[in-house]
Amino acid sequence: MRVIETQLPGVLILEPKVFGDARGFFLESYNERTFAELGLPTRFVQDNHSRSARGVLRGLHYQIRQPQGKLVRVTRGVVYDVAVDLRRSSPTFGRWEGVELSEHNQRMLWVPPGFAHGFYVLSELADFLYKTTDFYAPEHERAIRWDDPDLAIAWPLAGEPLLSAKDRAAPSLREAEVYD
Repeated sequence: MRVIETQLPGVLILEPKVFGDARGFFLESYNERTFAELGLPTRFVQDNHSRSARGVLRGLHYQIRQPQGKLVRVTRGVVYDVAVDLRRSSPTFGRWEGVELSEHNQRMLWVPPGFAHGFYVLSELADFLYKTTDFYAPEHERAIRWDDPDLAIAWPLAGEPLLSAKDRAAPSLREAEVYD
């Protein structure tokens, strides 16, 4: 597995070895031994799968208690995936990293605890899978506005994004509860 560091320490792009031929392909998206050798978490407690249509923007989400590390990937379609550092004590607090994840590039993104996460769907449909290091806890779930001018995320929008009511009502980074 190839590991590509981003501008945010701890946020990593992972490129698995893909074995392909005329029949299709095979890849290991997770291997406990490989992850341990790379210094990545080896214990995941929950797998999630979401399907979204073109133009859907989900995020920016995080859990203020029981923070989740997320290993994310796309098995169908294309998304623009974003991680935002919400650790007030971090030198990269409030900075973001964006990467395209697709069924074609087979990339995965490791988003450590302490970061908000979101994605925007660029294809007709996208199946998005993620493994988490802690369980979903709705009472601790928080969100930050996807279009916060202080973050200035360069979303590759093709019109007004489709948002949930929760995401439309999310506070700005300045108003949000963040990590120490």
